[in-house]
Amino acid sequence: LEVLATRRSFRQTAMAAIFTPINQIKLTNVAIVRRKKGGKRFEIACYKNKVMSWRQGVEKDIDEVLQTHTVFINVSKGQVAKRDDMKKCFDTDDQTKICREILEKGELQVSEKERQAQLEAMYRDIATTVADKCINPETKKPYTVTLIERAMRDAHVSVKTTRNTKQQALEVIRLLKQSIPLERCQMRVRINVPAREARKVRDRLSSHLTKIERENWSGDMEIVSLIDPGSYRNVEEVIQRETRGRGSLEIIDLKDVDESDDYFVAKTGMAKMSLQESQAKGEGSAAATAPTSSAEATASAND
Repeated sequence: LEVLATRRSFRQTAMAAIFTPINQIKLTNVAIVRRKKGGKRFEIACYKNKVMSWRQGVEKDIDEVLQTHTVFINVSKGQVAKRDDMKKCFDTDDQTKICREILEKGELQVSEKERQAQLEAMYRDIATTVADKCINPETKKPYTVTLIERAMRDAHVSVKTTRNTKQQALEVIRLLKQSIPLERCQMRVRINVPAREARKVRDRLSSHLTKIERENWSGDMEIVSLIDPGSYRNVEEVIQRETRGRGSLEIIDLKDVDESDDYFVAKTGMAKMSLQESQAKGEGSAAATAPTSSAEATASAND
């Protein structure tokens, strides 16, 4: 009986191996990203926690994101997509290119609990970015993350999991300006230009200088001014181009904020937010201080 059982088990194992479809690939511990296109469903298998890193620009190497450069119709069952279907729906049969499109535009398949946790984390990240980059223009003080989150809820802001949080934060800033006093933190810079090119450079930069705090024309031109972080690169390009590299742009403060211990007071625009009842004294503290490197300034301008 034992011999017969062993033979039967061996026969079943052999038959299973023979009839396993060759277009099936078994993967485990995967994050699935799905995209529907042309009436067909396509999926890719990714490493967990890597999809959002890719979409936020943290991870640059696609091989660190994809478990395999293979397009599936069902990752769980290991069913590979047909080449003709890929060609018809994506106009290419290059699976790496298709994987990139699905990775960027597809929907990450997660449980409802995981999805809710992901949305809450992204919501918080967006609010943190807005609070870090903006101030109340009436007081020159930053808002707390909690107040920005409340303002976002009042404005019915919804998070998109397929887009990175920095891009969404910029959109939220524009939206919140309609309901609360809010503006981007201004950057304080020192501009030095040789006398020969001073007048021309001054005229070219006038539209970027939001508030000139000091201007000295004795010899070379020196200007200390506030500029919008988004204008930093343009200001730098004008100075370098017009002076052929002889002018300079120095960062004094990355953020022009009031750094007093009195972080936030109830009379600084809270009425417009309809949040007076929920504000607590002393909520948050200390505005961020400014780095002085050009690289950090450029990163801030890119954001």
